[in-house]
Amino acid sequence: MGKVPPSFRSIPTNQLMKKPTPSPPAPPRDYRNRTAVRDSTRLPQNTQPPPREPFRNPFKSPSLSDAKSLFNSIATTSRIPLDLKFHNSVLQSYAAIAAVDDTVKLFQHILKSQPKFSPGRSTFLILLSHACRATDSSIADVHRVLNLMVNSGCEPDQVTTDVVVRSLCETGRIDEAKDLMKELTEKHSPPDTYTYNFLLKHLCKCRSLRVAYDFTIMIDHVCNSKDLREAMFLVDQLGNAGFKPDCFVYNTIMKGYCTLSKGSEAVGVYKKMKEEGVEPDRVTYNTLIFGLSKSGRVEEARRYLKTMVDAGFEPDAATYTSLMNGMCRKGESLGALSLLEEMEAKGCAPNDCTYNTLLHGLCKARLMDKGMELYELMKSNGVKLESNGYGTLVRSLVKTGKVAEAYE
Repeated sequence: MGKVPPSFRSIPTNQLMKKPTPSPPAPPRDYRNRTAVRDSTRLPQNTQPPPREPFRNPFKSPSLSDAKSLFNSIATTSRIPLDLKFHNSVLQSYAAIAAVDDTVKLFQHILKSQPKFSPGRSTFLILLSHACRATDSSIADVHRVLNLMVNSGCEPDQVTTDVVVRSLCETGRIDEAKDLMKELTEKHSPPDTYTYNFLLKHLCKCRSLRVAYDFTIMIDHVCNSKDLREAMFLVDQLGNAGFKPDCFVYNTIMKGYCTLSKGSEAVGVYKKMKEEGVEPDRVTYNTLIFGLSKSGRVEEARRYLKTMVDAGFEPDAATYTSLMNGMCRKGESLGALSLLEEMEAKGCAPNDCTYNTLLHGLCKARLMDKGMELYELMKSNGVKLESNGYGTLVRSLVKTGKVAEAYE
């Protein structure tokens, strides 16, 4: 057997395990002076944090040529990365002392001299805020920045609209804020609740009834974008601000719900306007009857027809046509035909839409004898059949075996 190498020999145990040295016992805690120690660590009441150094703008002059020279000098000698944050800081510093036109020209100079610079949304918001707040700016300057933004592939969003509205309102340009909000809503993105609320507060501060009611036109834009809950919220805000929404506002929202076949929501708007003391007009009832008929709630629509008459409004051709359309959708074409007789008996003359709606319903129900009688009546009254109506009539005649009549 050979010797065990020293590296593999065991180490004596007394060298591996050392007795721990006992730590001195902790002194007993003294709770009596705890308050004094805590108070001694507090700063004196009169002590204030040291003041921050004021921001030093690197641009000493609003001169555009000086600004370009300074930027070129910084760009060629700076050791920090020339990233988006750097370029935004340059533009924001120069915008603090320069005119809008010169700020935009410096931005264009940066784009030309720095090919790797790609402006972001934050870059355009700096220019946009300056164009809205500067005392020497006009609405053309705001449109100029918006065009730069769009041409660079940066589509204006809700934040863009919010910056425009707040900046213009805070400088007293409320009419321009209102007009630009409408424009941005139509072309790009509708604003959110906070932006609407902010503009409404400034409109109400003016206490101009004309201006405040111009705000209702914006509600129409919100309804067109199918954001009807937002529209109802704006109605509540308008009421809370001391301006009572009129019948036009409620009719607009009701029309939006009816277009989406949401009859229950339309009825809810009707009930709300009644609770608020706003009397419905003929348009209100026609809109409600149209929406209920479209969503298949014909019996309820007929009840509101009676309510309409009791309120002193005679139904017109639009009222009856909406009801006929709903009845034909439910397969009640004969009932719609009897409604035509009731309509004429009350002295209400049908229009082209009434006849075409009823003829389409009779053809769909395969009631061709009644359909041909109505068609002859239409011809005798000089009513023009729509092209779609011709197609429906011919197809229905062929399906019922009346090919000769269809050819004629």
